Amino acid sequence: MASSARVDLDGKPVRAISICMIGAGGFIGSHLCEKILSETQHKILAVDVYSDKIKHLLEPDGHPWADRIQFHRINIKHDSRLEGLIKMADLTINLAAICTPADYNTRPLDTIYSNFIDALPVVKYCSENGKRLIHFSTCEVYGKTVGSFLPKDSPLRQDPSYYVLKEDASPCIFGAIEKQRWSYACAKQLIERLIYAEGAENGLEFTIVRPFNWIGPRMDFIPGVDGPSEGVPRVLACFSNNLLRGEPLKLVDGGQSQRTFVYIKDAIEAILLMIENPARANGHIFNVGNPNNEVTVKQLAEIMTQVYSKVSGEPSLEVPTIDVSSKEFYGEGYDDSDKRIPDMTIINKQLGWNPKTSLWDLLESTLTYQHRTYAEAIKRAVARPVASS
Repeated sequence: MASSARVDLDGKPVRAISICMIGAGGFIGSHLCEKILSETQHKILAVDVYSDKIKHLLEPDGHPWADRIQFHRINIKHDSRLEGLIKMADLTINLAAICTPADYNTRPLDTIYSNFIDALPVVKYCSENGKRLIHFSTCEVYGKTVGSFLPKDSPLRQDPSYYVLKEDASPCIFGAIEKQRWSYACAKQLIERLIYAEGAENGLEFTIVRPFNWIGPRMDFIPGVDGPSEGVPRVLACFSNNLLRGEPLKLVDGGQSQRTFVYIKDAIEAILLMIENPARANGHIFNVGNPNNEVTVKQLAEIMTQVYSKVSGEPSLEVPTIDVSSKEFYGEGYDDSDKRIPDMTIINKQLGWNPKTSLWDLLESTLTYQHRTYAEAIKRAVARPVASS
């Protein structure tokens, strides 16, 4: 049950507020809704085109929070009701975006519209109506690290200042225009600059979140089960799909890119701190990640294979991974950043937040969920006879 005597980091009582959450039905939104409803007295105006991941929160009976969440099926591209909902709320959280790398170079127009054009009215309505905004950006705005341009044998490549990403200091380095994967990062950077400008010139109260590979239950979809058969989700769901089907995990260009992974439940703690400590969060951009959980994508595949064998009781494949080219997997125009390691100085100083969950533990929790949720459905799908023509 939620406590009515919540206090902020400065010991002041937290007032219950109304939150317009755009993209509430997605991976992050569903976990954030659960957290807010179970631990606080805040109300949620949940905006999305889908509600599958929050349907357990919308059932009218038996929940103490039934009167604190309303679902509004709205496509923010073309719905005049959006401004009214933003006006009704104290805070708007914008999570809406196309955020699967397979779409960036195959659907660059949709990617740019989703992450920049569609976000413009949200920023405008918040600014014009004096409403606070928490906007979700991405760690991809940093692009490639400075270190990636140094000679391969340069000792400077080991110097953290050349690859650790700092919100207020690191440059944003993108590939050539024909490398359309960068359409996502560029659109996200431009909306960040617009929000920052609205803050500087028109007094918009804002916080920008840069997630560094948040993973956990309900992330993306499993192709052919609760998503399109030809769909390509992000790496966690891609690898989960391979493991569930007993197929080798596909390593794009050998899986040499380095990433840090943070558990969704740790990350949501950080967002709740931003919601309830506006004096400490307004005007800031926050990296939210776990630099202690750094691995190459190949190492991630190896750990996931071990963890899945443990939670499923099934032996690992003799050949657990295969290499594929980025062109073969993602299509023309793909490019990638080399490392994504967040500097945590600002979020630690302002909000006192640190991630807690190790990579092994977060993968065990997530793959247990994936196995429990999808294993039988995939067995049925694999066993289904192919219809004769």
